[in-house]
Amino acid sequence: MLALWIALGVVVFLMLAALVTAFICFRMVFYSSPKTRFRDKEEITIPEGRIYEEFREPIIKWVKASRELPHENICIKSYDGLRLYGRYYECKKGAPIELLLHGYRGTAERDVSGGIARCFALGRNALIADHRASGECDGTVITFGIKESDDCLAWVNYIINNIDKDAKIIITGVSMGAATVMITAAREDLPANVVGALADCGYTSAKAIIKKVIHDMKLPKDLLYPFVKLGARIYGRFDPDSLSPIEAMKKSRIPVFFIHGDTDKFVPYEMSVENYNACTALKTLVTIEGAGHGLCYPVDPEKYLNEMREFFD
Repeated sequence: MLALWIALGVVVFLMLAALVTAFICFRMVFYSSPKTRFRDKEEITIPEGRIYEEFREPIIKWVKASRELPHENICIKSYDGLRLYGRYYECKKGAPIELLLHGYRGTAERDVSGGIARCFALGRNALIADHRASGECDGTVITFGIKESDDCLAWVNYIINNIDKDAKIIITGVSMGAATVMITAAREDLPANVVGALADCGYTSAKAIIKKVIHDMKLPKDLLYPFVKLGARIYGRFDPDSLSPIEAMKKSRIPVFFIHGDTDKFVPYEMSVENYNACTALKTLVTIEGAGHGLCYPVDPEKYLNEMREFFD
């Protein structure tokens, strides 16, 4: 009888240890605290890391310009009732509209303000949008493009229903934003207005990028990832393996413009190569030499613009 109680105690201990480990993983990877997100609205931040210091001035310049340019502040509701915020900038009435989505733990203002200038240079209108659990949006769980894909579709439908029912729409994203638009590109409910996607430095799957970061932290990726997934399932109520950009690319319904810096240390360049190879739609892959993560446009804006113009024209 004593042995049975000991065995039961061991099982309970292991279960509790697994739940605690999963919770810690969930908090580190997927949880986004509103307290850390809501900063002084006048503050201008740049991404962390030395590679971004060189581009501090242009990033700040783009953010300031985005605040000063005429724009419309927009709030929509997600399918699950979250308030999502964005800003619409009109270059020319009736012009194609780009929907721009930012990266992991970023904001639209910080990550894609430069995209407004790029859109205007191409004669396009721009709508920059914050992901759920980012900026001032509702939500506390980041899902690496899975539920964000539903939000992307909600923004597309907002454009059609409230801005221009005949608009040609290009869905674009950087990093996690790129993963989001790739997943969205394969949706069967994607409106015909969406004529293309831009995936800037996107990863192949949540699993692949999470395991890569765990490895970079010199931790056992194969041992820890099951706890990361368990944390997402229990505490975040989603399965990080349910959808992935690379699988979506096998069913893309629209042309995809891939672009990636060859010195990206966060999302390896090879992931865009894998996504490109998997894509069955019209596609191109542009390499920006010497560009780190999310820095393709700041490093070589001329090549970025020319390649985009040629592909989408």
